[in-house]
Amino acid sequence: MTGAIECRYYGRDFTAREMALLRALIAAEPQPTRAALSREFCRRIGWLKPDGGLKDMMARVAMLAMDRDGVIALPPPTGRKHRPRPIVFGPDTEPPLFPAPATLDEVRPLQMRSVLRETREGRLWNEFIARYHYLGYKTLVGAQMRYAVHDRYGRPLAMLGFSTAAWKLAPRDNFIGWTPQMREKNLPLVVDNPRFLILPWIEIPNLGSHILALVRRRLPADWAGRYNVTPVLIETFVETPRYTGAVYKASGWTLVGTTQGRGRYDRAKLYDKPRKDVWLRPLRRNWQRALNR
Repeated sequence: MTGAIECRYYGRDFTAREMALLRALIAAEPQPTRAALSREFCRRIGWLKPDGGLKDMMARVAMLAMDRDGVIALPPPTGRKHRPRPIVFGPDTEPPLFPAPATLDEVRPLQMRSVLRETREGRLWNEFIARYHYLGYKTLVGAQMRYAVHDRYGRPLAMLGFSTAAWKLAPRDNFIGWTPQMREKNLPLVVDNPRFLILPWIEIPNLGSHILALVRRRLPADWAGRYNVTPVLIETFVETPRYTGAVYKASGWTLVGTTQGRGRYDRAKLYDKPRKDVWLRPLRRNWQRALNR
């Protein structure tokens, strides 16, 4: 990407030439839909995901922000705005009536199932997270994997979610030794763990670290199968003083610093979010070399 920078949205600089192209595409006759506009813009400037697909969803988010700020004037939306169905809590996510298991021997071997959208397991994952995770349910950002962990009898124990890593994170970037250029190039090799829920009636010593060890072995291949990129590092955020991060420490994660209280999209520097400890876990030995080449 060359030329004078006109604006910056969600971690990407847009040149004056790219913005001129975007305005020309908006002014075309017949006027394109917003979806068609984002796809064509990505195609023309080569804004691609690691798997080679168009990064049109991120483009759409950036263009909505540009429109809100008066940088561009998007075509009016077409059709009805999709509204997600509200999550209704049903009996399948109620605490069980039977005594909960108390040791790892009672639940192993664990079953870790990949959760897909528009399936019963996907709906239950959303419901468990909405009902019992302190942050509630939100759609995961960008690329993502979700897992449901069950015991050997099929009883649910835990839910995990992984998604696109934070664009800019000083404690992580300093620990890796990233320059801005290296971060932009290699960020797809890092994944975030925004949700990890052990169901509140499950109190099994060492269960959390056992689950994290299982997912650490499985996630790289699953992510590569879905996105054609093999991650080498996981990051997560632990809100303090609500939690200590003990489960991550016991699982070999490294505490690298604390956030400043800015959200993922805090472009106005409001610093209105809770401060969180940043923990990292490599997925292979040469992770640092992979992230700096």
